[in-house]
Amino acid sequence: MRYIFALLILLILSSSAKTQAQNINTISGRVINTNQETLMGNIRVLSAADSTFIGGLSFANGVFEISGIHNKEVLLKLTSLLFADTTVRVKYNGQGVIDIGDLIINENKNQLNEVQIKSGPQLMKYNSNGNLEVNVANTILAGSSSVNEILTRSPNVIVTEGRISVFGKGDAIIYLNGKLITNERMASIPVSQISKIEIISNPSSKYDAEGKAVINVITKVNRNEGLFGSASEQFTTSEFAGSNSNTLVDLNYAKGPFSIVGNYGLLLGKNREVLYTTRTRPAESDYLKSELTTDWKRKYNNFSNFGLGVQYNISLQSDISLAYSGNFEDLGGSQNSQNRIRTRQNNSFYTSNIDKDEIRLNQSVILNYNKKLDTLGSAIFAGSQYSHFNTDVNDFIGETSVIDDTNGLRFLKNDVQHQISISSTQVDYTKISGSGGKLEAGAKFSTAYTTSGTNFLVSENAQDFELDPDLSSNFKYKELIPAAYMNYSAALSKRTKFGIGVRGEWTNYQLNTTVGDGQVVKASYFNVFPNLVINTAISDQFKLSASYVSKITRPRYQSLNPFVIYQDPFTTIEGNPNLVPEKVHSFELGTNYKMFNLKIGYNYTLNPISGAALRGNGPNSYVLKTINLDKDHTFFTSIAASFNIKWWTTMNTVSLSYSKSIDHQFSFVVVKPRPQLYLYSNNTFNISNLFKVQVLAWYLGDRYYGLYYNKSRSAVTLGLEKNFFNNAIKGRFTANDIFRRTNTTGNYNVGQTDIYFDRTNNNNYFRLSATYNFGKSSQSGYRNKVTGQAESNRAN
Repeated sequence: MRYIFALLILLILSSSAKTQAQNINTISGRVINTNQETLMGNIRVLSAADSTFIGGLSFANGVFEISGIHNKEVLLKLTSLLFADTTVRVKYNGQGVIDIGDLIINENKNQLNEVQIKSGPQLMKYNSNGNLEVNVANTILAGSSSVNEILTRSPNVIVTEGRISVFGKGDAIIYLNGKLITNERMASIPVSQISKIEIISNPSSKYDAEGKAVINVITKVNRNEGLFGSASEQFTTSEFAGSNSNTLVDLNYAKGPFSIVGNYGLLLGKNREVLYTTRTRPAESDYLKSELTTDWKRKYNNFSNFGLGVQYNISLQSDISLAYSGNFEDLGGSQNSQNRIRTRQNNSFYTSNIDKDEIRLNQSVILNYNKKLDTLGSAIFAGSQYSHFNTDVNDFIGETSVIDDTNGLRFLKNDVQHQISISSTQVDYTKISGSGGKLEAGAKFSTAYTTSGTNFLVSENAQDFELDPDLSSNFKYKELIPAAYMNYSAALSKRTKFGIGVRGEWTNYQLNTTVGDGQVVKASYFNVFPNLVINTAISDQFKLSASYVSKITRPRYQSLNPFVIYQDPFTTIEGNPNLVPEKVHSFELGTNYKMFNLKIGYNYTLNPISGAALRGNGPNSYVLKTINLDKDHTFFTSIAASFNIKWWTTMNTVSLSYSKSIDHQFSFVVVKPRPQLYLYSNNTFNISNLFKVQVLAWYLGDRYYGLYYNKSRSAVTLGLEKNFFNNAIKGRFTANDIFRRTNTTGNYNVGQTDIYFDRTNNNNYFRLSATYNFGKSSQSGYRNKVTGQAESNRAN
């Protein structure tokens, strides 16, 4: 640990060195009109002293980024047929890389007054429609190791056991540049290529009906020619799990109409997770006390992600792109369990040691075509993708048992072959009229096919293995989902806008399993999902909004698969082929006044998907299984405030949520619902223009929800960032979860069994990282749009 702090001290002391010129190097931003629509035109960078030309480029979708400036103060001159010439003055503010955010321009021929940019962009901000934008590029969040880590540091986003949800709304689906992707694809997105993240709490019918909320990851847009990129090295250490290293490289090359983007990441090292569970049946006639501890010591032998995309700009109005991405995971390590069981008849102690051997290979191929139809922003998009996920498990399990004075020993082999194939094709059309109306329409056709075979082999001597038919199974699942949507938005008056839309999705699936002497489950259903939103501006600083959306959450493929996942001799995880989708109707009112944003909402959910530990076939056995409850009512409110000055940006949120679940199928004891409190504060300080300090804290209060009580948890994270050698190298230090308060702890009751759980993850760690930016670029007249991608999000 002393080496970490020594390096930290060295990092801070070096801040006094004048290793970087006090100049602006890069300026980026977005040009929009008063309707929040992107504009097209040209931008020139001029010297503020004598108007000497420094550089320039064209922007087709509002976004621009210009490098190689090397001046303390410049003028940005924007010209277009859509608006009058506009001049923006930008001054050096202690940051060589400046994001000036949104430039709002009135589309008329009146010359705008000169604007002076004196501070950097807000780290986070709410739009008039209630969506939250989290800036990543050129902020301290760019030092995160993954998109998932960025989300854990974003307001109202809750990440628990790999599930991503938005506070008060529920599970979120992930989009990349407006196209749905899987969690596996999300893991391969280089943080260095991310511009910002949108948290959409009320997604329109343009988005798949699967998500109660949408998180849209937006990557940077490159308009320059040449070869450039970045290389990052991160070293993370923790007392709990050990250490790991993460190497990340991404490259960009553009020449004429061609552009190529590639990335590779390699994670090596260790991780760890510990789950302590007690199960108690207090009744004297059926007394049981089980204390189970499971310790996952994961080893990343080779945890790689990679991607390569090629784009050809047919003209300034159209482009075609082909991309390949994937990740390879060679996972080793061990899973060790200890289970002490006490009953009226005897006392017993069981241990199991699993030597993990798991290989995963996930690959996707994406083909996209984009065409702009006019200068107003009308466009057509067509895209198709194919993804294949393959998992091979070859675990060796050793069990020991001590029942009173009798010892037992047996060995198992768990061989699993699991494959998922997903394909989808979609077409989107956008028509924008001169009066500001926007019509969006599209269709999508997707298929999914998943198979798995599980063989459990049992031996008493670790040599003569025989198949155990009770633990072995085969599973096949086919799904077909055609969908179509239409949205229309326009202005009712000068200050009031509305949007209305509808999405239709037909689902057809068939499930075959060998479990229970063979089962075939198949169904078809059609759902319509309307949405409505109204925004009005009482004044320039006071805005109101109201919305209604309807969504569906289909069971994940693995949740339907009834094959057995071994945890210990008395605990298994099994899917439930009888699960049905949950449907939610969401209502929300919002207001935005100056720096404050207030939301009030209500969600009504039918057949909510939950989970529990159910009694197994044996007297001491339990099965962890996903189930449907009857319905759920959730009320929530949230208030957020943010502001930005030269040396300090801050974003603060206070939220309350109240949920009540109702069920009549299972003999569950539903906890008495109480409000849950959520607090969030993110602060970035620019210390004398020498280095940045980020202090992030969140608190998630006690949760009483359905069957579960979850104890409160919190985290405090400290980050430091310093640029070296004219911004060529960026060094960062992070101390995450300083007070070790992120354990997921709680209890619930199933039938006559009381269950308590305490899960510890590797959240308390220290990290040092360095990023090197290299290469040179020059102006290009071609539009280089980052490849969009579309994948299903249920392959988890």
